[in-house]
Amino acid sequence: MLEPSEVKSAGKVVDWLAEGLQPLLPEKVEANLEKLVVSGHSKGGKTAFCVALGYSKIKLKFSALVGIDPVAGISKSCETNPHILKGVPGSFNLNMPVAVIGSGLGPKKSNCCTPPCAPDGMNHKEFFKECKPPCANFVVARYGHMDMLDDETAGVIGTLLSKCACKNGSGPRDLMRRTIGGLVVAFLRAQLHDHWKDFDAILGNPNLAPTQLDNMVYIPSS
Repeated sequence: MLEPSEVKSAGKVVDWLAEGLQPLLPEKVEANLEKLVVSGHSKGGKTAFCVALGYSKIKLKFSALVGIDPVAGISKSCETNPHILKGVPGSFNLNMPVAVIGSGLGPKKSNCCTPPCAPDGMNHKEFFKECKPPCANFVVARYGHMDMLDDETAGVIGTLLSKCACKNGSGPRDLMRRTIGGLVVAFLRAQLHDHWKDFDAILGNPNLAPTQLDNMVYIPSS
């Protein structure tokens, strides 16, 4: 089974938590590793799925998975390794709640010279389609793949990737970050602590979010 370096490294970080986290926490703060969540953005989102799917052998178990605009490659013929997208609904063998948050502008080109950063067939839609319930999908309509990053990113490469390579929204990035943060917290409170008030509220009225949400879908477990 192919295990790319980033997937292997992510697995090592997860295993480190079991012994390495507690000594670094403040006094009287105790880590609760019984409810562990794995998450990532872009290729890191796919890496999070890979680790949750068992492509990296880890000691700890996850309670939930959050993919933030996950991307599996530039096209269906060029998926990064390992090839986890099967094109089959519900094909992911994940026994945990999953939230997938996408960007409305991710599938659009920034210019004529670069491909979309989150192309159709390889983005959040496909990841969500292959999830089993309980699972949720949200789309931050007016923002792009990199708009969850800081307003200013260091270095020439950081600026090019953040501001030029991907189609970006015209609004403040803070709205994108606040929307994603709120969705993640509401989803995890509902799934891990059975506190459904906030999650039900956003499902019932997406206008509560700081910016526009489209195509909200939540499929509960049967």
